[in-house]
Amino acid sequence: MFYQLYELNHAALQPARLYADAVRLFYSNPLNPISHTPFGRSVAAGAELFERTTRRYGKPQFGLDKTVVDWKSVGVTEKTVWSKPFCNLIRFERALPAGRKPDPKLLIVAPMSGHYATLLRGTVEAMLPHADVHITDWVDARMVPVAQGSFDLDDYIDYVIDMFHALGPDTHVMAVCQPSVPVLAAVALMEKRGDPFVPSTMTLMGGPIDTRRNPTAVNLLAAEKGINWFRDNVIMQAPWPVPGFGRDVYPGFLQLSGFMSMNLDRHIIAHKDFFMHLVKHDGDNAEKHRDFYDEYLAVMDLTAEFYLQTVDTVFVRHALPKGEMKHRGELVDPKAIRNVALLTIEGENDDISGLGQTEAAHDLCVNIPVDKKAHYMQPAVGHYGVFNGSRFRSEIVPRIADFISSYGRQHRVAVKPKLVRTAKS
Repeated sequence: MFYQLYELNHAALQPARLYADAVRLFYSNPLNPISHTPFGRSVAAGAELFERTTRRYGKPQFGLDKTVVDWKSVGVTEKTVWSKPFCNLIRFERALPAGRKPDPKLLIVAPMSGHYATLLRGTVEAMLPHADVHITDWVDARMVPVAQGSFDLDDYIDYVIDMFHALGPDTHVMAVCQPSVPVLAAVALMEKRGDPFVPSTMTLMGGPIDTRRNPTAVNLLAAEKGINWFRDNVIMQAPWPVPGFGRDVYPGFLQLSGFMSMNLDRHIIAHKDFFMHLVKHDGDNAEKHRDFYDEYLAVMDLTAEFYLQTVDTVFVRHALPKGEMKHRGELVDPKAIRNVALLTIEGENDDISGLGQTEAAHDLCVNIPVDKKAHYMQPAVGHYGVFNGSRFRSEIVPRIADFISSYGRQHRVAVKPKLVRTAKS
């Protein structure tokens, strides 16, 4: 019922949003003399701020139409190369010269935690010069009809394995945040079964492998409330008339509310600054605000079964580090991983996945040779900075590219690089 009230409230505000947008257009029109006064800019700024804070943000586009390869600009085309009801696999096909040696295949597994895969636009853009990039484009659960069936953590792991099979041998995988656990589980199951399509390298970034280490506010909330609290308080039915009407979901707007409440003062200040940028006619900073929040405020729903199973397995029972995680009754054993090189990356100021939570993968994958394991801690970045931003591009991306080229079966370099344990060493 709460979801229906949320939708009703959004619909009721539609006339006010239309009026605010009309006011903004009137007071910002350069043909209107008032638009050149502080009063006119203030009215237009207030109207835009109201419209932006009450609208629903649709799924953004990647918008990556070119990159630089071998110091030359080349075109990029998005192609869906694999598809199932809850996910599409997108390849960013680069217009490379015929006969050029192919780059390593990289599968970026985007988090299924409320935001769209476009949150990793910067990650994809930074990796395009180095690899043949593919990314998981998870589908908003409210857009999937109930007739398509359920989707839980076991299905997620099956999807990842199917993608490895679709991409073929010598694929490299990068899991950003939440997918670190299911990707590690998928690789462990494939190694255990002797699957020839197991990836060559596995890069885990800011992921909750063991949330008992340096727990954050998010981790403590899950441990304190327990799975029954989440089942009773955050699971709702998708409202009419969306295609997934009647499906039990964890609404994206609840996840967004949780994220924003963690740093509410920062968001309030950002919107106040946005208002002042508009009044002062500071277009560049205002546009940066729009770009960030167009992405940040665009959210998707998760299936209830996936959300609850993930919370229970990862944050409440800590099943993977305890050696108790199962996939359809089969024990997930990270000790089975022997042939996949492992790189873990963390941010010094990460308030979502605390320091040590991702590095814990090394303690679980005890049979990976030492010379095929590396850990890197990036100073002065939070969770978002682990996979985006200037430090990611300048300090993290070169390490990932180096790691992939060192351990790829078809792309080995003559001398393996010296992989550091931390940026401070």
